[in-house]
Amino acid sequence: MHLVSRRSLLAGAAALGGAAALAACGSRAGSALERMRADGVARIGIAGERPYGYSSTDGTVTGEAPEVARAVLAGLGVGGIEAIQVPFAALLDGLLAEQFDIVAAGTTVTPSRCGRVAFSRPDFLAPLAFLVPEGNPRGIRTFDGVRRAGIELAVLTGSAEQEYARAAGLPPEAIRTYDGQSTLFRAVAGGEVPAAVLTRISLLDELARNPGAAVQVTPGVAARVDADGRRVYPVGAFAFRPGDADLRTAFDAGLTALHTSGRWLELVRPFGFTAENLPPAELTTDSLCAGATGP
Repeated sequence: MHLVSRRSLLAGAAALGGAAALAACGSRAGSALERMRADGVARIGIAGERPYGYSSTDGTVTGEAPEVARAVLAGLGVGGIEAIQVPFAALLDGLLAEQFDIVAAGTTVTPSRCGRVAFSRPDFLAPLAFLVPEGNPRGIRTFDGVRRAGIELAVLTGSAEQEYARAAGLPPEAIRTYDGQSTLFRAVAGGEVPAAVLTRISLLDELARNPGAAVQVTPGVAARVDADGRRVYPVGAFAFRPGDADLRTAFDAGLTALHTSGRWLELVRPFGFTAENLPPAELTTDSLCAGATGP
């Protein structure tokens, strides 16, 4: 099954309200991996955000994360996926409530999130960028630049970018949250807020789908520079419940095979990813959860 669950689209922001009923679907004996293999279908959580995980006009689930997950799961004997769409900020709650068994939405690995869920090995690197009015009149290129300019910054609710903005010293009143990246894009394009921050891949995708918008995307930057002068880049991965260790281990093996064979790049290139987004083999999830840097 490759279509977005009808119940997910109806649930929307209230998706967790039906968590108890959905959890019952996953309460049968056996691990999540065993149930997937028995059913032939894996339930994944997406946020409907391009290019990471969304449904196309015909209802087919696609995006970087679903396509990679589909390839990995096929190698594990699971031939289909059912996507349940919830707001980005509700993804981890939905996972823990057993609405779905894998978050396939390009979720950034952060120490705070590692305290709640188990992440796969790193899937990709994603430099950040700022969306600004055409000509970038305030010269915004970094979080420090936003802070010095004394302007408001748009971020997604519950996003890693929101954490980065706080860590960079932006006051709470300067951080405006939005539930979706399209809404965030329109806020800058319409002059509601003077700048926004997301992964550069996301912003370029939005810009390509909104020709004529009087905005531009800045060059990619690190999320921060650590005490040793090393640049910290957001790293995306798949998320699992901590108890589903067998699923995570099997998924990691399949993801590693995709990375090393070159198949991963074939799968993700249509969504704007390049070889520069491939994480180095020595970068580990444990180091990211401990607060270490990317390359």
